[in-house]
Order: sequence, then structure tokens, then C-alpha cells
Amino acid sequence: MTGEPWVPPKVWTWSAPSGGRFASINRPVAGPTHDRPLPVGRHPLQLYSLGTPNGIKVTVLLEELLATGHAGAEYDAWRIDIGAGGQFGSGFVAVNPNSKIPALMDHSTTPPTRVFESGAILLYLAEKFGAFLPATHRARTECLNWLFWQVGSAPYIGGGFGHFYAYAPEKIEYAINRFAMEAKRQLDVLDRHLANHAYLAGDDYTIADMAVWPWHGALARGEIYDAGEFLAGHEYRHVHRWYDAIAARPAVQRGRRVNRSAASAEGGTPERHAAADLDRGG
Repeated sequence: MTGEPWVPPKVWTWSAPSGGRFASINRPVAGPTHDRPLPVGRHPLQLYSLGTPNGIKVTVLLEELLATGHAGAEYDAWRIDIGAGGQFGSGFVAVNPNSKIPALMDHSTTPPTRVFESGAILLYLAEKFGAFLPATHRARTECLNWLFWQVGSAPYIGGGFGHFYAYAPEKIEYAINRFAMEAKRQLDVLDRHLANHAYLAGDDYTIADMAVWPWHGALARGEIYDAGEFLAGHEYRHVHRWYDAIAARPAVQRGRRVNRSAASAEGGTPERHAAADLDRGG
């Protein structure tokens, strides 16, 4: 460290933007910043999201449900531009008061049911359709163990390592080292478990895998934060085996394209209102 150390004030006040890539949308208060109703399509399930790791979790599950014959899982996926503050529109805040994607409205219930937080959405849909969530007590509990492991672990990956390594306005050695250590520890937890298990809950692919795959799997592969070499992601060979098995699934390939730019590497589909939108790649 150089210069005089910063001494925290007795009471913190928001006096200046925090800097970095997301400075324009970071603020210390909740609630909407503007009036904007959400669009509603023709399907009961209306998803408001973006093709980030948290958004991919849900679109992968929806595409997997459709691939296994659950016609009721047809959905409209509306793109929420979080860089432009779309998550602070009045309609979105009414669905998710925390102003984070993804958010889901299920219009098949009376009144419609709102579901926010990606883990809650995965569990809600798995229970609604009776799929990708084990029925036996032991296997179901193991699935939920890993689902909530991911929910609790992701902030250290995204808000911790990802922020300080890729997005912060300056490179802070202490912060990067602290969160790189935690990211590698989590990858090691996952790698050790997958050394003896095909999937997180055992032999069957579940919502736990869908939750962890776009975060830890992509991190080991260097697909997020461009940090594969920095974290020596190649060391986690069991994570790579598991990642590749999931990446080969057609429904996963479809789901990861939803709510992403058409210019993305996967050939994204910014909005998805029918299977044909993905079939034609836009």
C-alpha cells in the first residue's frame, strides 16, 4: 500500500460514484428509479432476465423441461438491460424488490405468482413440473445442499473475485489475492466432490448442476472474467469433465443463448418467445 491509509468515517455517506464498470447503477437505496411496466407475452411463464450466469441457470432449466416433454414450461424471455438500469423500472421492482435478474411471473396461478432469486426460481420450477429434483429424501437433500452452496458461494465469485479482478477501477492486490484464494478454494471443493460423483447430487443431472455450471464451471474454463489462466483453471480436471458433459446437452446449448446479444459467441437470442426463435438463431 502507498500513501496515507484510509480511515473509515464514523458514519458512511454516499458522496461519490464508486467507480468501475457498474458505477452508474450502483446505489445504496432500493426501489424504482423510473416508471416502466413489464411486457407480458402469450405464455404463462414470463421471464425477465439477461444471459449472465444467474440468468443462464433458469433458461437452461426451462429448455431442459421442454426437451423432456413438459409443454407447460413454454415461456417468454424478455431481456433486461442491467447496464442501462432496466432492473430499476417500476414493473421489474414489483416482481423483484431486490432489482436483480432473473425474475419470473407465473400466470398459470390466480393471482399470478412472482418468483425472484435464481435459486428460488430453479426450485419453484423443479417442484412445479416434478423434474430435475430427486424424489428420494437423501438425494433431494444432497441436491439442495449443492444448490444452496452455489447460492451462498456465488457472491464471493462475482461480487468478490470478479469485481476486483475484472471490473474495479484499480487493481487492489489485497482484494484480488483474498478473493482469488476463495475462488480457488471453492473450485477445489467442487473438484474433490466430482472426483467421485458424475453429477453434484450423484448419478443424476439436477437443478444443482444447472446452478453451479454457469458459475464455477465457466470460471474453471476461463469463460467468465477471462481468468482461466490466472486461477490455473486447468488444474480442476473433474470440474472440466463435468462441465463438458453438461455443455454437450442440446437444451443447455439452447438455454445459454437466451437473452444474450446476437453478436455473442454462442449466437444469442435477445428475446425468446417460441422455440423457433432459437431454431433460427435470433
